Amino acid sequence: MEDKINTIWIDLNEELYLFILKKTKNEQIAKDLHHEVFIKIQTKIHQLKHSSKLTSWVYQITRNTIIDYFRNLNKKEYTSINFDIPEKDNENFEYSKLTNCINQKIETLSTEHKEAIILTSFKNYSQKELAIHLQISYSGTKSRIQKAKAILKKNILNCPNIETDNSGKIIDFEEN
Repeated sequence: MEDKINTIWIDLNEELYLFILKKTKNEQIAKDLHHEVFIKIQTKIHQLKHSSKLTSWVYQITRNTIIDYFRNLNKKEYTSINFDIPEKDNENFEYSKLTNCINQKIETLSTEHKEAIILTSFKNYSQKELAIHLQISYSGTKSRIQKAKAILKKNILNCPNIETDNSGKIIDFEEN
């Protein structure tokens, strides 16, 4: 059994870390999950019935650990989120003034739409990565993102203290 664990460590250590890093996009989280995966491997190696399936078994543990991490993150992180909106100098309009308004409008979205906006707009997930994370189809993911953005835009533009031009572009904002 110890030979199997040593083999896994030698053969898959770096590969697993890079796999986790690609999914989490955060070095510290990847290190923590990598460590957690190897603890699970050590404690569950006796459950492996066919050593020929060792690599696929290890990757299944890794995928499940990543999914568990994101499920727990969803429960914790999306209850209260603060984002810094980068300032854009566009005709002297300071978009950074909209930060609180945008945060409040994001908080009013359903959990599904909030997650889609946050992960794609602020956590730099691609639509394909989001589809994998949500375990839904790619077209379903695209649709969810489009709907979330449309709802968010409508909510922001319906604020009485926002002035837009004919094309819907924000040109002025009064802080409350």
